[in-house]
Amino acid sequence: MNSRLHLSPNHPSKMVPMGIRKIVHIDMDAFYASVEQRDDPQLRGKPVVVAWRGKRSVVCAASYEARRFGVRSAMPAVHAERLCPEAIFIPPDFTRYRAVSQSTREIFKRHTDLIEPLSLDEAYLDVTENKTGLPTATRVARAIREQIREELHLTASAGVAPNKFLAKIASDWRKPDGLFVIQPEDLDAFLPPLPIGRIPGVGKVTEKRLEQLGIKTVGDMRNLETQVLEDHFGRYGLRLYELAQGIDHSAVVPDRPTKSISAEDTFETDVPLAETESIILRLAEKVWAASRKETRIPRTVVLKLKTSQFNILTRSHTPVAPPASCEELVAIALTLRERVNLDPQQRFRLVGVGLSNFREFEELTTQAALFE
Repeated sequence: MNSRLHLSPNHPSKMVPMGIRKIVHIDMDAFYASVEQRDDPQLRGKPVVVAWRGKRSVVCAASYEARRFGVRSAMPAVHAERLCPEAIFIPPDFTRYRAVSQSTREIFKRHTDLIEPLSLDEAYLDVTENKTGLPTATRVARAIREQIREELHLTASAGVAPNKFLAKIASDWRKPDGLFVIQPEDLDAFLPPLPIGRIPGVGKVTEKRLEQLGIKTVGDMRNLETQVLEDHFGRYGLRLYELAQGIDHSAVVPDRPTKSISAEDTFETDVPLAETESIILRLAEKVWAASRKETRIPRTVVLKLKTSQFNILTRSHTPVAPPASCEELVAIALTLRERVNLDPQQRFRLVGVGLSNFREFEELTTQAALFE
């Protein structure tokens, strides 16, 4: 079974001319859990899991104390509780997290207007030219981290590099509370030893397919003919080859909100509709966990099905109020399944669950006030 998670932006990535740019990727450390520990001193130093309790709940965030037990984001909450019985479960407060996220954006704006938020807790910044006159991108990243620490009492990790792809890798290199710089002249030494899974976007399924081609490291991919990658992965194969060389021309694009988030499974053996409930549940958990990192709120739930004859069906529903929990998302997705009027013997090769029609929090609040 192949599983994929998709985040679809409103606008395609733009290309920029070749040349040395200065890109910073800022990633807040265990963001939701860190906010909870900051605001409640009794939680500091303890394993904190941000999640609702319940069989269908998933972990939104875990403190580093909880991560030592193997607890991770998007994990079922019941599994997290088994791994760490002493964990303190805190229901998420996304209104508060969005407010803190906005405060980090205000800090970013002191240094550049070229800010591309990826979620509440991470963003790309193009500081090729910065507002504060600091001589290097490293100095800018250091100043941002210091301001976050002093003003928000939180920590952030930063990666500095000549493009977005490398900056993303760099920010994860010395987490938590770290700063790592990749210079252009370091690429030939830094990239080849990396496991192929360190390339952003290479999930377990793609990683397995690459290993079947004998590709386990970035260096292995560098030595492969581009035609081989293109034959197996199409245009994405060429993208993988470029990333292995450290090439990424995509620009930092401000104000590019997510259009939709979806996850889908393709089955090894086609299944009848009646047997898809557990699959829909698992996909909904993935989508819900991903949506919690967005600054905007989704309004519409989408169910996608592909028959064994490769016909694609979609059903969607926009409730009066946005889904408020994973349980609500699951319930709507299962209701959409009931709207599929096909022969009970019909079998399906793919199921997908999605959220779309994203709106700003303030916009939804205004709408609610009008209805009241």
